[in-house]
Amino acid sequence: MSAEITKQKSSGSRPVWFVPKGGLEALGLDAVTLAWAHANGFEGQAGRLLVVPGEKGEISGALLGTGKDENRLAAGKLAQALPKGAWHLVGPVNQPDLAALGFLLGGYKFTRYVKKDDTEVSLALPDGADKADVKRQARAVTLARDLINTPTNDMGPDALEAAVRKLGDEHKASVDVIKGDALLKKNFPMIHAVGRAGSEEPRLIDLEWGKKDAPKVTLVGKGVCFDTGGLDIKPASSMLLMKKDMGGAANVLALASIIMDAKLPVRLRVLIPAVENSISANAFRPSDILTSRKGITVEIGNTDAEGRLVLADALALADEEEPEILIDMATLTGAARVALGPDVPPFYSNDEIFAADVAKASEAVSDPVWRMPLWQPYEAKLSSRVADINNVTTDGFAGSVTAALFLKRFVEKAKVWGHFDIYGWNPVEKPHSPIGGEAQAIRALYHLLKTRFPASK
Repeated sequence: MSAEITKQKSSGSRPVWFVPKGGLEALGLDAVTLAWAHANGFEGQAGRLLVVPGEKGEISGALLGTGKDENRLAAGKLAQALPKGAWHLVGPVNQPDLAALGFLLGGYKFTRYVKKDDTEVSLALPDGADKADVKRQARAVTLARDLINTPTNDMGPDALEAAVRKLGDEHKASVDVIKGDALLKKNFPMIHAVGRAGSEEPRLIDLEWGKKDAPKVTLVGKGVCFDTGGLDIKPASSMLLMKKDMGGAANVLALASIIMDAKLPVRLRVLIPAVENSISANAFRPSDILTSRKGITVEIGNTDAEGRLVLADALALADEEEPEILIDMATLTGAARVALGPDVPPFYSNDEIFAADVAKASEAVSDPVWRMPLWQPYEAKLSSRVADINNVTTDGFAGSVTAALFLKRFVEKAKVWGHFDIYGWNPVEKPHSPIGGEAQAIRALYHLLKTRFPASK
């Protein structure tokens, strides 16, 4: 990151004012600053930054437009566009934690393969912000973005496993891995089938942390490190972003890092089926019938609907423990993007209170999600004449809903289940987010979890 949060305002720090649309006159600015803003047509337009000169031509401050509907993460623009040096926010700040977090997220750069000159910009911690909590969330988002942005030649199943082991070591968590043909012996046949054509062995990565008698919270993340579509191969244009098909795994790892760093009193388990959906002589085929861990037989209508297959085996294992909360995250369907676009992941749940709490948390921390229905009549679309269920429908309607209904078949004992059909990618530059891999829904889920399971002081 090129942005830093400091505990206190340093000497020589320059002021930044947040300016809502039409709110310039109410800030009590001096006449020179006000005249400069008017001369430059600055009216608090969302995302616009105006650097203010002093009497001798030096930089004396800056104005940041937050728009009509204030973007609480708008401070990300400061990390991208402020001149080098130390800065501080002037006056009361609405939701100071989000202002500080937005600033740190806006300073993110993916520099693994290219050197960039960093302009170091620091911002004094706004009054009322929790520096430790802000920084742990920023580190988690950075982790998710870095994992997704890394191409598959450096982020295959081996590297994804290494990332989990590194995180486990940092927080003294245990990590076990079932790999290759051992998946068949341990009864994870669908993970094996999807990943067996890859150059790196398929595996189930299993991280555990926390006291054994604490409430069980289990996270399952889709770890398809690249998706060719298998024998139902994708067109070239659809493969360009398939390095992000492990975005579910990246996001649950990021959420796990926050939970462990905050020391929430839960028994955390993270399950990641890590595979590459490749094409080879031993690739699974359309019309194959796979027997899942749960014993449900699945007819393969399309090999490009592989994510739900690996998730199903992992969810079945997670469900056997009867966790208090079971959450899965996956870059699962294009239908979710058609319905809600790239910025708003749909989520599904079997629990009304949990769903309502997710919606409240989403609004509270500006981490958008939207609940979609588990519309039971659509389950008939997944019917098969030769197996218990098909992995796809034939009419193409309600693809995100039917994918969720498919997964629901493998969850019976968990008290609460939530499925998040994320995109894991930001296609348009935002103040707090560059184009590239993105963390979605994890801040909302962290807010919910720390409310339900508060850490002891």
